[in-house]
Amino acid sequence: MAWNEPGGGGNRDPWGGQGGQQGPPDLDEVLQKLQGRLASIFGGRKTGGGSGGRPSVPGGGLGGLGGSAGLTAIGLIVVVVWLLAGIYIVEPAEEGVVLRFGAYHETTESGPHWAPYFVDSVEKVNVEQVRRVEIGFRSEAGGQRIGHESLMLTRDENIVDIQFAVQYRIKNSQDYLFQVLDPETTLKDVTESAVRDVVGKSDMDFVLTDGRSKVAADIKDLTQSILDHYQAGLLVTSVNMQSAQPPEQVQEAFADAVRAREDEERVKNEARAFAADILPKARGEANAVLERAQGYKQRVISLAQGDAARFLSVLKQYERAPDVTRERLYIDAVESVLSSTSKVLVDVGKGNNLLYVPLDKLIAPGGERGAVGSGARPSFNSDKDNRVPLGGSRGRGGRGRGR
Repeated sequence: MAWNEPGGGGNRDPWGGQGGQQGPPDLDEVLQKLQGRLASIFGGRKTGGGSGGRPSVPGGGLGGLGGSAGLTAIGLIVVVVWLLAGIYIVEPAEEGVVLRFGAYHETTESGPHWAPYFVDSVEKVNVEQVRRVEIGFRSEAGGQRIGHESLMLTRDENIVDIQFAVQYRIKNSQDYLFQVLDPETTLKDVTESAVRDVVGKSDMDFVLTDGRSKVAADIKDLTQSILDHYQAGLLVTSVNMQSAQPPEQVQEAFADAVRAREDEERVKNEARAFAADILPKARGEANAVLERAQGYKQRVISLAQGDAARFLSVLKQYERAPDVTRERLYIDAVESVLSSTSKVLVDVGKGNNLLYVPLDKLIAPGGERGAVGSGARPSFNSDKDNRVPLGGSRGRGGRGRGR
């Protein structure tokens, strides 16, 4: 039986009301009360009248003047909030990639910008930050070596353990976000492939010694070319070779080979230093010998030329007066011989002068007759009539005359 049927006793009001009290509020009344409250908040005006003390608003419903003003204000607030929600700021080191309904629309530079909310979305990308990827080791794990990445096969069929650190940054935000699914992983794979390609074309000694810088430069160029082909939007700034060494099993033998190579270079440097010290001295001595030889040559030539000139001058005089020249030459020859020997002349009166060769050795110094030393002129006694030079006589064709 229904709760309000006649004859039904008891309180059967489902809202808890007692018998004879007012029933539940009407839906129109609830709506009018809500509308009145909104009108009072946004400047609406209440009017009296109406049954049951219900407030009446001009217009009689939700479409009245107060309701229109409230909805307009709410709409304005919503619009202002929507406009403010579309403002975004791009930092100096960033670029803003604007997506309209999920598709690329434009790229904005640093500064404040606006994009319609719910229509556009913005992805901010830091294009100045230098990032890093590691090949063959992990620095966050204390430099732990990653064998499957670091072991490379060289052209001469040797294995080298090599580790690289690659630094890069974003050069194209659109390509970075949309062309490659995972740019960092792509860069790592591309770099490892480039390392294997470059190392596989080089000898082990070249990679470990003189070619480290060239290998790193070739890896950088090859990696960048592959990334540009993929349109990954990344720019490789540097490739640094952290370590390059043979595998652990042969490191001792390789160290011995390196020490032998260093000893070879040391001995070569010592030999070059010795050569640099001795060769200038040898060249100097050779030049000195050549200079002395040139001087001797000039001296001999000059003496020969002088003797020849003197002989020619004597020859001219001889051709003019042979007898006089012959006697003159004889006298000069005798004078040169006697001037270089010791002589003693003894006056024996009317006889011929006698020469006692050893007398100069027997005569004591300070004697009455003085000895003539080497290079002295011939001595004569006081008798002018008996002054005859050594070896001369009065009866030899007049050649006994003194000079």
